[in-house]
Amino acid sequence: MSERRTGTVSRGIRCPIIRQGDDLATIVKDSVLEAAKAEGFEIRDRDVISITESVVARSQGNYCTINDIAEDVKSKFGEDTVGIIFPILSRNRFAICLKGMALGCKKIVLMLSYPSDEVGNCLVSLDKIDEAGVNPYSDVLTLERYRELFGENKHEFTGVDYVSYYSDLIKEAGCECEIIFANQPKAILDYTKNVINCDIHTRARTKRILKAAGAEKVFGMDEIMTSPVNGSGCNEKYGLLGSNKATEEQVKLFPRECRDLVLDIQKKILDETGKHVEVMVYGDGAFKDPQGKIWELADPVVSPAFTDGLIGTPNELKLKYLADNDFADLSGEELKKAISDSIRAKDKNLVGKMASEGTTPRQLTDLIGSLCDLTSGSGDKGTPVVLVQGYFDNYTN
Repeated sequence: MSERRTGTVSRGIRCPIIRQGDDLATIVKDSVLEAAKAEGFEIRDRDVISITESVVARSQGNYCTINDIAEDVKSKFGEDTVGIIFPILSRNRFAICLKGMALGCKKIVLMLSYPSDEVGNCLVSLDKIDEAGVNPYSDVLTLERYRELFGENKHEFTGVDYVSYYSDLIKEAGCECEIIFANQPKAILDYTKNVINCDIHTRARTKRILKAAGAEKVFGMDEIMTSPVNGSGCNEKYGLLGSNKATEEQVKLFPRECRDLVLDIQKKILDETGKHVEVMVYGDGAFKDPQGKIWELADPVVSPAFTDGLIGTPNELKLKYLADNDFADLSGEELKKAISDSIRAKDKNLVGKMASEGTTPRQLTDLIGSLCDLTSGSGDKGTPVVLVQGYFDNYTN
């Protein structure tokens, strides 16, 4: 048997357009097996089949309208002025949700974090902050003061001035709007004791700080649309977090419980091929763009559902460390054998061991989900399923 010359391979799998009510498990299984046949590759044990969250949510019909959001917000806050704090700057992710919130409120005090939002979208450059002598950790700025110091700041990639854009959205919904800029959650309490905190990964801390400081009603985006409104979709665990704009009036929510889906696909592949694959649903990858400083992860998690073989983190040795240190005096076949023997004999847990220094101690689902997000892209590739092969291989396989 000849030696394998490739390691990990990631393939986008073309699928039909998914609609509500489609048998997604069968479509995914068929698409992967048809691709294997057409391209001449074989399914192997521990291959990973990943499905993008958007087609899962679409097959579930997990949508709501801006009027549904408005009704939910109104039921929680009544006629109170509502502080909406720490939203991300996104037309796709947040603007549509804000439109719904504004339809359910009489007055909103919108509090934006600065110099950027939670995922790195820049509102004003750090250089301008430094020049102005502003301390973003402690200083609260009014809209007038922000404009006086920094003027208009259009997003580098979208060309949108999000301050004006969000303000106009709120007013167009018939809601009064006031805007402030601050990074301390309790700054909002000088304006109102009723808050929707829209941060994603820091939401638990923000809620804790607000409640301790005397807030009366605090709901995160993960607590809006957690149950159906007028027969709409919902997400019991994440509410509006992870949602995307579907139309001007409609939001596609993050998929609901989909553990059954990944197990079903795993079983279908096993029944048809005899191979035990792993399966996961993925959303945003978790990586940062060095140019725009945007951290990609606007979903609450990279993967809302996965099979058990994807639990945990990698357990890997750093080949270059072994080559440069332990076996610096070896080369050729001798070096290859020494490194291979080290890999075969490695501990089950390498945490803290120097030979694993520099390997990536992140969750497998975060790493593989990032690979899949980059493979499938966010545009017109038409590959909402990704097959990753050889991910669990090492130098000895």
